[in-house]
Amino acid sequence: MQNELKEEKWYDGISRYQWLVLTIASLGWVFDVFEGQIFVASMNEAMPSLVSPDTTKGQQALYNNIALGAFLIGGALGGIGFGALSDRIGRKKTMSLTILFYSLFTCLSAFSQDWWQLAGFRFLVALGVGGEWAVASTLVAETFPPKARARVGSIFHASSVLGTYLAILAGAFIIGNESIQEYAANAGHPSLPWRIGFALGVLPSFLIIWIRRSMKEPESWKHAQETAQQDSSKKMGTITDLLLPQYLKSTLIGVTLAAIGLATFWGVHIYGKNVFLKSVKNDYVIEQFEDQTNIPQEQVDEYLSSIKSTLKKWEMLGMFLATTGGGLGLLAFGPICEWLGRRGAFCLFHVGGLISTLILFQVLHTTVAIGCFLPVFGFLTLGMHAGYAIYFPELYPTRMRGTGTGFCFNAGRILAAPILFIGGWMQKDWGYTMAQTATILSMLYIIGAILPYFAKETKGSALME
Repeated sequence: MQNELKEEKWYDGISRYQWLVLTIASLGWVFDVFEGQIFVASMNEAMPSLVSPDTTKGQQALYNNIALGAFLIGGALGGIGFGALSDRIGRKKTMSLTILFYSLFTCLSAFSQDWWQLAGFRFLVALGVGGEWAVASTLVAETFPPKARARVGSIFHASSVLGTYLAILAGAFIIGNESIQEYAANAGHPSLPWRIGFALGVLPSFLIIWIRRSMKEPESWKHAQETAQQDSSKKMGTITDLLLPQYLKSTLIGVTLAAIGLATFWGVHIYGKNVFLKSVKNDYVIEQFEDQTNIPQEQVDEYLSSIKSTLKKWEMLGMFLATTGGGLGLLAFGPICEWLGRRGAFCLFHVGGLISTLILFQVLHTTVAIGCFLPVFGFLTLGMHAGYAIYFPELYPTRMRGTGTGFCFNAGRILAAPILFIGGWMQKDWGYTMAQTATILSMLYIIGAILPYFAKETKGSALME
C-alpha cells in the first residue's frame, strides 16, 4: 500500500531511447546556439575589420544590428519552412538538413570580406538554426509522456547554455588569444582569430551521422501521415491551417510571445555583458590615469587598445555570468510552469525581466554589483524561452505540430527584426546610448506579462493527435 501511495517521479519509466532522443536534440540545439552566439562573442572584432577605418562606432552598431536582424529574418524563414517540411518528410530527415545548413554557412562566414557579406551569411546560417529548433522541440515533445514534457522541454532548451559557453570559450581563448592575435598580425591577417572562431562551425555536421544511425520517426507522426493519406482534410504541414478558427488565437499569441522574447534577447539580454565591460573599462582607465585630468580621448583609446586581450576576457566573463543565470532560468521554467501553469510562468518571467533590466541598466554602477547581478538578470530575461519549447508543441495536433511550433517561434523573429533595426538607428542617428536603448526595448516585457491572460492553459494535458 505504501508503495502504491508513493508519488511517481517525472522521470520514472523513461526509456533509454527517449533519453537518446533528448540527448541528440539537445546537442543539435547546443551547436545551433553556438552558431548564433559566435557572432555575439566576436562582433566587436569582426565588424571593425570588415569596414573602412573611418567608419564611426554608430555606423558599426547599425551594421551589427543589421546582421542580427538578418539572422532573425533568416531564422524565421528557415523555422517556418523546415518546420512544415518536418511534418511532410519526417523529423529525422529534416533535422539532418538543418544541421548541415547552419554548419556549412557558419564555416563559410569565416571568408567574409565586407560587412554585408557577413550579414548575408548570418541570414543563411539562421535558415538552419531556426529550422533545427522547430524540429527538435517538436521531436522531444512527441517522444516523452505528459508527466515529463515540461521538464524535458526545459532541459532541452537549457542545453542552449552549453552552446553559448562554447562561443564564450572561442571568444576568450581563440578570438581573444594574445598568441593567435600576435601571429595573425605578423602574418598580415589581423582578422584571423575571429575567422577561426567561425570556421569551427563546421564541426556540428558530424552529428548528422549519429542522427541517421540512431533515431527513428515518432509513432505519432507515422500515424498522422497514414491518416493524411486517407483523409485529404488532414494534410501534413499545411501552414494555412494555422489560421483556422480553432488555432488562430493560439497562433497569434504564440507568435507575439516569441517576438517579445527574441526582440528582448537580441536587444536587451545580450547587452548585459556590455554593461559589465563598460564598467571594467572605466575601472582600468581610472587606475591608469588616476593622477591626470583632461585626458585626451585618443590617449584613452590607445591604452584600452593595448589591453584588448585582457578586456576580451572580462567581456566573456560578463557573457558567462548572464548565460549561467539564463541557463538556470531555462531549467527552472519547467518546474515553475508545472506549479503555476504555463500562463503564470510566462507572466512571472516577463515581470522579472522588466524589473531586472531596469536595475541593471539604470541603477547599478559598480563592477562588483553588476557582476553579481548579471546571473539574476540572465535568469529573468532568458528563462521564458524554455516556455516556447514546452508550450508551442502543445497547441497543435501531430499533423501540423512542426509547422505550428516553427511558425510561432520563427514568425516571432520576423516581428522582432524591425525592432532591432530601430535599436540600431536609435544609437546611430538618434543619440541614444546602449543602456537607454535596452531600457526602452525592455518595455516589451509589459506586453509579455499581460498576454498570457488571454492564452490557452495546457498544463497536464496530452498532446493533440
